[in-house]
Amino acid sequence: MHIAPHDNQNKPIVDVDDTLVPLNYFNIVKLKKGDAFTFQVPGYETCIVPATGTVDVDVEGVSFTALGNRTVDVWDGEPEGVYVPVGAKVTIVCLSDETETFIAGAKYDKVLDPFDVRGDGIDRVQYGSDDTKTHRKIKHILGANQHGKVGRLLVSELFTVGQGGWSGFPSHKHDTDRLPLETRHDETYNFRFKPNYGSGVQMLQREDNTPGDAYHIMDGSTICLDKGYHPCAVLPGYEMYYFTILGGLSQRSLVQYFQPTHAAQLETIPGIKDMIAKFK
Repeated sequence: MHIAPHDNQNKPIVDVDDTLVPLNYFNIVKLKKGDAFTFQVPGYETCIVPATGTVDVDVEGVSFTALGNRTVDVWDGEPEGVYVPVGAKVTIVCLSDETETFIAGAKYDKVLDPFDVRGDGIDRVQYGSDDTKTHRKIKHILGANQHGKVGRLLVSELFTVGQGGWSGFPSHKHDTDRLPLETRHDETYNFRFKPNYGSGVQMLQREDNTPGDAYHIMDGSTICLDKGYHPCAVLPGYEMYYFTILGGLSQRSLVQYFQPTHAAQLETIPGIKDMIAKFK
């Protein structure tokens, strides 16, 4: 499902127990300097990631200061994040002139400890190639480096490298728990483009070799994926970014099932198997 760009007024874009992606939670919070925003999400662990701007974060009295270093857009610097335990009360205070802050969440039933992720905590992966039109970079904020400290939540930023090309290919899905072949992970994306008037397409094919749907994605588009194969592409001449939230039903590690028709393409894309192994 495509949720068009809009002013969500600091209210969840994907709320708890969403009918399509109940394992996910997503909010975008926009603040001016000195403004504060307080939230709690019962039943969900969350991760705070400033898209732009700098914030102080208080999690039940535990302080994480000066989170976020990007000013112009998501290409302007490296991501940082704070992990928030299930149901914890959080206050975000804007230190910069303004901030746009992502709050990602996954359903979970245990309370863990808060922590921040900065610098060396970000796990970076680059794979694909210009020749195969699959060249991209991933920055895992809550990835393999944080395994054991997080319940079901995976949070990453994905960038196309260069202008134009495909992401999420070969087509894959993760909508059914049937280990060792596949896990059920609901997924939510928020897209950005450079320049910001760029756009792309999100495909969703629910069955192999059966026509599916396609959504025209723009700067600020949100996509919710409950089932089906889901590659996406950006128009030539533009760069694409998407903030990625994955929430697992029974485990945190993601096991993707590649579409049989296109699975042979796994052998044509440099580094893709190393990329797959990082989602855990």
